[in-house]
Amino acid sequence: MGPVEIYHSVPQLSEYLVLETSYQPVRHLPGFYGTGKEKLGKSFSFFSGKIHFLDSFIDSFSAQAYLGSFPSFSERRNSENVKSANLKNDMGLRSHEQLVVCVGVMFLLTVCITAFFFLPSGGADLYFREENSVHVRDTFIRNEALRKKEQEELLKKAEEANPVPIPKPEIGAADDAEGRRIFVKQMIKFAWDGYRKYAWGENELRPNSRSGHSSSIFGYGKTGATIIDAIDTLFIVGLKEEYKEARDWIAEFNFKDLAKGDLSVFETNIRFTGGLLSAYALTGDKMFLTKAEDVATLLLPAFETPSGIPYSLIDLQTGRAKTYSWASGKAILSEYGSIQLEFDYLSNLTGNPIFAQKSNKIRDVLTAMEKPEGLYPIYISMDNPPRWGQHLFSMGAMADSWYEYLLKQWIATGKTDQRTKREYEEAIFAMEKRMLYKSEQSNLWYFAKLNGNRVEHTFEHLACFSGGMVVLHAMNEENATIAQHYMDLGKNIGHTCHESYARSTTGIGPESFQFTSSIEAKTERRQDSYYILRPEVVETWFYLWRATKDEKYRQWAWDHVQNLEKYAKGNAGYSGIRNVYDSNPEQDDVQQSFLFAELFKYLYLIFSDDDVLPLDQWVFNTEAHPFRIRN
Repeated sequence: MGPVEIYHSVPQLSEYLVLETSYQPVRHLPGFYGTGKEKLGKSFSFFSGKIHFLDSFIDSFSAQAYLGSFPSFSERRNSENVKSANLKNDMGLRSHEQLVVCVGVMFLLTVCITAFFFLPSGGADLYFREENSVHVRDTFIRNEALRKKEQEELLKKAEEANPVPIPKPEIGAADDAEGRRIFVKQMIKFAWDGYRKYAWGENELRPNSRSGHSSSIFGYGKTGATIIDAIDTLFIVGLKEEYKEARDWIAEFNFKDLAKGDLSVFETNIRFTGGLLSAYALTGDKMFLTKAEDVATLLLPAFETPSGIPYSLIDLQTGRAKTYSWASGKAILSEYGSIQLEFDYLSNLTGNPIFAQKSNKIRDVLTAMEKPEGLYPIYISMDNPPRWGQHLFSMGAMADSWYEYLLKQWIATGKTDQRTKREYEEAIFAMEKRMLYKSEQSNLWYFAKLNGNRVEHTFEHLACFSGGMVVLHAMNEENATIAQHYMDLGKNIGHTCHESYARSTTGIGPESFQFTSSIEAKTERRQDSYYILRPEVVETWFYLWRATKDEKYRQWAWDHVQNLEKYAKGNAGYSGIRNVYDSNPEQDDVQQSFLFAELFKYLYLIFSDDDVLPLDQWVFNTEAHPFRIRN
């Protein structure tokens, strides 16, 4: 909206004033009033007309008086016998006539002066400024005051329609780890302020539309996903006021009342249960633990299946659960396989065994099943006993966090759960054997997808987490040979994922990329060229930094910060982009809740010292919510 202009029409009162012929008014300008200088000039013109009229009147009167228009005078002039007394009387009469004329002139002058001060002005206003004008009538003053009040009200409405943008952080001379960490903190505050101002209580923010957003995984209720996903990050980076705001909202939070429709069991577990458990682990505030137990309890009906494999969706109002319609009645590996870390930790903290029992049942079922070539297919039926679906294998979408949780559950229990460690090693060995490849051009390492015996040489952004996973394995592995093997594999995957970033126009990697004879670490598929603020590449660089202290990982992370500022920053937060290969990419106008939980957290930790969440004391769930490792 542009500046607001208000026009206040005022009748041209001067149109009702008829002047004598010698006054020629200039053109009128609506909406203005006369000035003192104008009125004086117009009175001179008015007077000139009046005086011209008087001159004509006197000349006519004199001609009549002295040229015989009045018979009494001519008779006296033509008489030769006029006496001197009569002459004196005649001169006295002339003096009396002149007095009458003078009185008449004075009367007309009085009328003119009165008209000058009391009649309204009009015309010639174009040449004088409004601030120099003198308003005589009270009605004019009142109209002007009303006009100004209307203008102020409209300007106020215009400002409300176009609110002043929240100041955006600017990249300064952040040339050391401390300066870069502070800058990331500013990014977090900027994104949080936008959410707080425009979408408080909503699940996510549309930063350019300045409104709330929610995807289907949250149902259609306003459950404050961003608040719960962000609260541990706010605490870690020291945004105290923002943390208190989030904490106060969560204290009044009732998940069952707010949740509407079908929610993802997996997403609710890792974001809500995981976020609340993390907040408790960091602060010791038991309110968070109580809320985490409340949320997890609401999910329990989804586990009431013949095999114990949970359904994917649940309606908290009715307790009814089901699978995705597009999954043909089957459950998905990454979803039912990413329960144990949160549920087992919750039982350990509360003493309530029901959560650990539910997650252990899943593990028992999978341990008993035969794996094709040691691999875990993505789909599994809900029967008892369950059966694998089609032989579709991936390190990325619909499989990723299952492998992650096998490793991290072993670490979270203080390395006491040897079953998970063994099953993790068997799964990774099988994937290395069947799915790990190097590109022909540059020897870039990646995990391909496998559909039966058909290999699809595609590596997903989601699968880039695997570099960090195997580095974490190496950091906890006692066998030096095995540890070095996985450290090298982690470095290679971290390099491959960096290449997918470096080879794009924006310096940001796509959702997935291919390896063929013609392209390498890029995609020619437009449907794969988007970026939605995913954290997996930075996650791997974080683990590599902690393990190696190679400065290139910090520099890569800083490069990503600058590219986010350039391409992903919106009006009131950060947005995904639709094509990383466009020089001026369109934004998707969604600030994902995991931006706070994962990407911002990993960026902040890369530029922090190792004693901020040391990896021998903390383990991150798949949403990057840290849990304490049990001794």
